[in-house]
Amino acid sequence: MIVLGIDPGTAITGYGVVCTDADSGLAKSVHGAPRLIECGVIRTSPRAELASRLQDIFEGVTELIERHKPDALAVEDVFFARNVRTTVVLGHARGVVLLAGARAGVTIHEYAPALIKKTVVGRGAATKEQVQFMVARLLRLKTAPQPADAADGVACALTCVMSAGTAALRLRIAG
Repeated sequence: MIVLGIDPGTAITGYGVVCTDADSGLAKSVHGAPRLIECGVIRTSPRAELASRLQDIFEGVTELIERHKPDALAVEDVFFARNVRTTVVLGHARGVVLLAGARAGVTIHEYAPALIKKTVVGRGAATKEQVQFMVARLLRLKTAPQPADAADGVACALTCVMSAGTAALRLRIAG
């Protein structure tokens, strides 16, 4: 299974692509552990109009979907900032990410920021540095993904992978 994780933002949108098995046509992951395929960020110009920035995010996510053909798209849910405008603008960024996934017919999963941190780090109030450290540990990387937004995108993808594994285990136990 290939999962594209997205940490939306209008200035920087972090992403991570994680593979969990050999069915994807890629090399088998080590000891069944998830494997990082790619991570990075989509940057928009801070001087550009919001509509132009949203178009850049949409095109960037669409290109990632076309290139990696993920089975699932994991998107960080909106958090409620003290500044209402920040929350609303973040909602716009999430909207174009969700649109890109829906247009491509990819299964979409949304996760609250605290759930992502709890799943990856074990603590819902984890710092960005703790998330980066645990992403590197879980994926057996020599260094943590940079910048922190990329690690957040990978953490979102890992949350989807780990949630899928938990759901499959529950089905086996119940069956």
